[in-house]
Amino acid sequence: MSDAKSKIIIKRVKKVTGGGAHGGSWKVAYADFVTAMMAFFLLMWLLSMTAPEQRARISTYFKSFSIFEKSGSSFMDKSSEVFKEAGESKMQADATSTTIVSKPEQLKDNLRGAIENKLGDIKDQIMVDIFEGGVRIQLVDKEGQAMFDVGSAHPTSMAQRILKVIGDSVTTLPNPVSIEGHTDSLTYKSNAYSNWELSTERALTARKELERFGLAPDRITRVAGYASTVPFIKDNPADPRNRRISIILLFPEKDMPQSTAPIAPAPAAVSTPVANP
Repeated sequence: MSDAKSKIIIKRVKKVTGGGAHGGSWKVAYADFVTAMMAFFLLMWLLSMTAPEQRARISTYFKSFSIFEKSGSSFMDKSSEVFKEAGESKMQADATSTTIVSKPEQLKDNLRGAIENKLGDIKDQIMVDIFEGGVRIQLVDKEGQAMFDVGSAHPTSMAQRILKVIGDSVTTLPNPVSIEGHTDSLTYKSNAYSNWELSTERALTARKELERFGLAPDRITRVAGYASTVPFIKDNPADPRNRRISIILLFPEKDMPQSTAPIAPAPAAVSTPVANP
C-alpha cells in the first residue's frame, strides 16, 4: 500500500545543442591563426638566412612558374647568372643601388647615370674618368659657379648638392676613398695663408660633407691639398677650372684596365666630361 502511494519523480535533462560563448569553436580558429603565424615567421627566418643569390633565384622561379609546365631542375641548382642579371638590371634602373660594383667601368657608368639624372643642370662641372688606381670624380669650378666661397673652405649649396649625390651613390661600396683639393695659381697677398692651406681645408670640408651624407670614415685613406701644383688646365694656371675637388674610388690593381691613364689629372680635352658619356 505504501508503494502505491509513493510519488514518481521524473527528472528532465535539457540537452545543450550549442556552446554559445562557452563553446570550443573559437579554439579551432585560434589554433589556425597560431599555425599561420608560426608558418609566416618561419618563412621570414628562412628568408633572412638565405643568401641574396638564392633569394634572387627563388623570385625568378616563382615569377615564371606555371602549373601547366613541369620543370626537371630546381631553381637552387641554377647558375648564378640569374642573380647577375637581376643585379645588373637593378643597377641600370638606379645608379645608387646597394649592389656592390666590382669593375671600374661599371662604377663609372653608374656614377654618370646618377649625375645625368640628378644633376643634369650642372653636369658640365662634374667629370668622371678612370686612371691608375681607381675611378676619379672631379668637381670643377667655372666662371660664376664656384664650389666654394671665394678664398674660403665653406662649400656653396651647389657643392653640397653634388656631394650628396656622390655620397648616396658610393656609400654602400667597399672601395677606399681618396680626396684631393686643388686651386688655381692666384696667390694671397699675405704669406700667413696660402693655396696650400686653402686646398687642404677644402679637401677636408669635402670629406666632412661626404661623411655627413653616409660615407663611412674608415673608408677614407687620404685627404690632401695640392695647391696649384697640378693644374687641370695646364696652359692657363689661372683658369677657374683648376679650382677643383677630386674624389677617387680606389680599386685593386687586378681590376684596373691595362690601358689606364696616369694618376696626374689630364687636360680638359682628354678628361671625359659627364656631358659626353
